Amino acid sequence: MGRLPDRNQIDAWRKDITFSANLRGRDYTFNTTWGLFSPREIDAGTRLLLDRLEISEQDNCLDLGCGYGPLGVVLATEASAGKTIMLDKDFVAVEYSNKNLQLNGVDNAEAVLSNGFDAVNEQGHWDLVVSNIPAKVGKEMLSIYLFDALQLLAPNGKFYVVTVNGLRQYMKRNLTKMFGNYKKLKQGSHYTVAVATKEA
Repeated sequence: MGRLPDRNQIDAWRKDITFSANLRGRDYTFNTTWGLFSPREIDAGTRLLLDRLEISEQDNCLDLGCGYGPLGVVLATEASAGKTIMLDKDFVAVEYSNKNLQLNGVDNAEAVLSNGFDAVNEQGHWDLVVSNIPAKVGKEMLSIYLFDALQLLAPNGKFYVVTVNGLRQYMKRNLTKMFGNYKKLKQGSHYTVAVATKEA
């Protein structure tokens, strides 16, 4: 067992982590902190999802489980005439998402504290719902996410998800049951990106 870190090291770890990333051809800057998911770089699943999204300028977007906000920041930047809401149950994630919106000059979005989609009221309003779904939320919560996404989406709206490959068959089976359709967009070595469409 190695030596315990000293006060200087602890103080250094308390400071914000800042990094830049090129996402969909644009440069962004993010502030993060230890304890949030993938605090030093954009994780492979998020990158895989971002590369497959079809975003229109007018889209109203929801980012479920936003973390420090890379998906939501990109959505709001590209859907500049729409509204983006970022949701997370971790108040630290919400704080950093709002910081990162400001840091990147995004003013058509906000991050809010929410258990799943509970903080969102406008059913049938949203064009895109996206989520890098955590693998460990449990099948009950996953079912709630899928049901609520369907209610919230506008006709022809799309629900994009990236999951670890271990959840691929679960998502295929349950999105097909819930939405009546499912399309696998990309399967990488660890993650799968899929989309389901709310039929008009």
